[in-house]
Amino acid sequence: MNLKNWLIISIFTISTLIFALTSGGNTAFNHFTLLADAFINGKIYIEGDMPWLEQIPLAEGKFFVANPPMPAIVSMLPVIIFGKDLPQQYISFVIGAIIVSLTALISLRIKNDYSLAIWSSILIGFGSLNWYLITVGSTWYIAQVIGQMFLLLAIYSQLKNKSPLLTGLFLGFAYFSRIPMILTFLFFFVNLPKFNIKNILLLGFGIVPSVVVNALYNYARFGVFWDIGYTLIGGISSDPWFHLGIMHPSYIVEHLKIIFGSTPSISNEYPYLVPSEFGYAIWFTTPAFIFSFYNKISRKDVWSSWASIILVSILIFLHGTTGFTQFGYRFAADFYPILLYLTIKGVANKGGPVWYHWLLLTLGVIVNFWGVLFLNILK
Repeated sequence: MNLKNWLIISIFTISTLIFALTSGGNTAFNHFTLLADAFINGKIYIEGDMPWLEQIPLAEGKFFVANPPMPAIVSMLPVIIFGKDLPQQYISFVIGAIIVSLTALISLRIKNDYSLAIWSSILIGFGSLNWYLITVGSTWYIAQVIGQMFLLLAIYSQLKNKSPLLTGLFLGFAYFSRIPMILTFLFFFVNLPKFNIKNILLLGFGIVPSVVVNALYNYARFGVFWDIGYTLIGGISSDPWFHLGIMHPSYIVEHLKIIFGSTPSISNEYPYLVPSEFGYAIWFTTPAFIFSFYNKISRKDVWSSWASIILVSILIFLHGTTGFTQFGYRFAADFYPILLYLTIKGVANKGGPVWYHWLLLTLGVIVNFWGVLFLNILK
């Protein structure tokens, strides 16, 4: 076995163990393992009296899950093997470890440097809010984790100059996990291995199955082809944070406050600094993302990356909530793989990782460990 394979296996194993050891225990929000079991039994709805779950009423004791169903599809095999009582966060641990491993492979495609691959893997798994998302594994978090996995697979496929059909397929799966991720399409479109009609069509054909199946899934549930599930959640219309509707431009300001301006508050009592569950600025949770700016904007992969990030941001900033219970600004995870790509390239451009790259990475790991420790273990 060569060094690269040993590295990937080691990264996957160590990451899985760390996620498992720092988890806060079973999540009550296990929509996707329940929905996976429903799919296995030929149903598209969940049965049972579970009022704590976010749900769309269908009939007495039956309800739909509002979120796109790819996480349930991914969960079907584990549920077949271990049953529907399998703790959902266990699946999240494994997917999280795949994300960390994929990042190492992407890094090696960008620059054949094992030090950079290790640095990049630590960054995405433990120097970012992913550490918290993965260890909790609740419905909303695992959807973003699985979406990131597919988006990273799309990036890896693109970097290997594989068929745009495969790249599009992975991008479609990301969309089928988290709708906003489809807006990263521009990155993959602009950076096709060869920009011609054939590759454009192949990329599109790869995406189409997920779009079609999602439309049919919506029609089977709601009688329309578009996503209206979130608007049908019981009581959502009376929630104060949606006073202007689920999406509205006036909500953008609150998102900007969190993603750029939210910092910890200091208390005069022990433990003096306690993580907030309302979110923190992205530069606080992951200072190493600053290296994403160490790229020439004139390069098509760079400007198309930033354009994709902006497009995703506009959509998520219009939403009435900023993420609720979270560590960091979790909606940013929808564009993390693209931002990660820019960051790895930025570090490589400066001949890194060198001491200051490791310093900012270490600061990010400390901050995210602090969040995981207090929110998962000492809560």
